[in-house]
Amino acid sequence: MSEQYASDTLKDFVPEPADARRVVVLISGNGSNLEALIEAQTHDALGGEVVAVVSNEPDAHGLVRAREAGIDAVVLPHREYESRDAYDGALIKVIERHEPDLIVLAGFMRILTPRFVQRFLGRLVNIHPSLLPDYQGLNTHARALADGVSEHGCSVHFVTEELDGGPVIIQAAVEVAEGENEETLKEKVHAREHLIYPIAVKWCLEGRLQFTGQGAALDGTPLPSHGMRMSHADAAEELDEDIEP
Repeated sequence: MSEQYASDTLKDFVPEPADARRVVVLISGNGSNLEALIEAQTHDALGGEVVAVVSNEPDAHGLVRAREAGIDAVVLPHREYESRDAYDGALIKVIERHEPDLIVLAGFMRILTPRFVQRFLGRLVNIHPSLLPDYQGLNTHARALADGVSEHGCSVHFVTEELDGGPVIIQAAVEVAEGENEETLKEKVHAREHLIYPIAVKWCLEGRLQFTGQGAALDGTPLPSHGMRMSHADAAEELDEDIEP
């Protein structure tokens, strides 16, 4: 009886494919981190689909990257709005039109209003070119070099109302070489950004990462204040960089 029942029930049954998790990316410039996300998506390593790219700058090269990948590219110039709040209100409408599961800031050079942050709290992530909480704000590479630090890097974090102050998800470190300059350090940090941002986005889209009142949690386990940390050696190995003996 049970064998017949199973046969009758499951015969020719094909499960419906689950809808891909949806991502909207906000940019202002070149879009190299956007390209890293598109590349990961191409290799089924993102956990979802970038469905739209929105830029506040009409000439942002990232819009070209989006169009070439067949992604909806939207220009929303901030200079056409009388206030930051008015712009963010329009931006919310554009984003929600695409019904995203996650909003990714990839070089979006605007300070977001509390209204915007609260609307997407827990679904809004950013990448910052420093090992947070060090060097919040701008000019991180120059400031790190001026301080003579031996280690620098980048961080992916949840966005909160505190500028660059949300819970850190993952970091990648880079050793500052003797004679390092701002351009060479920036290039190394960029490579690490492109390495860890798709990882963090995938964790979010797979439901492995949670934003909680106490910080970020991965697979139900609270992360330390610096999130998951990828060492210089591990990042260099992943990137096939030469490691000094």
